[in-house]
Amino acid sequence: MKPGPSNLITDVPGLLVGHSHDARLKSGVTVLTAARPFAAAVNIMGGAPGTRETDLLSPDRLVQQVDALVLSGGSAFGLDACSGVADGLRAIGRGFAVGDQRVPIVPGAILFDLLNGGDKTWDRNPYHALGLAALAAAGDQPALGSVGAGFGALTGRWKGGLGSASAVLDSGHVIAALVAVNALGSATVGNGPHFWAAPWEMGAEFGALGPATTHDPGDEPPPTKGRGEATTIAIIATDAALTQAECQRLATAAQDGMARALVPSHTLLDGDLVFAASTGDRPLSDPIGDAFRLGHAGASCLARAIARAVYLAQPMPGDVLPAWQARFTSG
Repeated sequence: MKPGPSNLITDVPGLLVGHSHDARLKSGVTVLTAARPFAAAVNIMGGAPGTRETDLLSPDRLVQQVDALVLSGGSAFGLDACSGVADGLRAIGRGFAVGDQRVPIVPGAILFDLLNGGDKTWDRNPYHALGLAALAAAGDQPALGSVGAGFGALTGRWKGGLGSASAVLDSGHVIAALVAVNALGSATVGNGPHFWAAPWEMGAEFGALGPATTHDPGDEPPPTKGRGEATTIAIIATDAALTQAECQRLATAAQDGMARALVPSHTLLDGDLVFAASTGDRPLSDPIGDAFRLGHAGASCLARAIARAVYLAQPMPGDVLPAWQARFTSG
């Protein structure tokens, strides 16, 4: 297994990612889409999720494919980003056909960034416009760090951010993760620079520092955020031909990556959620073995993407928590 050529979720052929954010607001939106609908499912393990149309992703529902997936800041207000994306898709003729109408299928999830120092005194919900702008910006080389849905994200100790990572399996299948990290837990061991995800790092994608040499099991960050203020929301995507039920199992397996990279994770105060998406372009030659390896690789990609999100977050005026780069990168 090795990283894809860009180490991004867009290494999965056909996928596009767009970001938009507002520096005054200190919040933003990230959209994953493709030229044609794709299978998707979801697994939710956090105690305080915020979602749109996730019930539609159950394998027994009528609609088996989606047009886009949305990750947004803004807490419940951020769900309006999905409406902006849906409007943009409908304008270009995308969506589930109902008579002479098209209804774009756009599930989404939000994170809480209302207390991060940004100006939230809007008269009109800004997330519809941010969603529309993110869709318009969709491309195959998305930026990472302090962008999109991760623009105003925070963790227990450091600024959060937007991360991605990919892998190419020996079977030729590509799998990758995209994540907005706003966790109650920490991506690093104690107050040091070492990432919990270090055992899964490929190359120097988040500094090549290796694992911490010591760890006090009692040294976990206290719950400095309140109920509903923390969430890590992610997408695992692959070109493997998976059904919606198989996508759901992939999303479930990928949650292990969150536990590898954030301590603690899946708490009552987090809304941790993983979407899984399949473009269906590459059949499984071994339905059991390939699915097994995809689950492990998806979890590893998610752990790496979480570390990259924190590693690449950039310091900005008015930050309420330090950026990892500001603390540990000389110059």
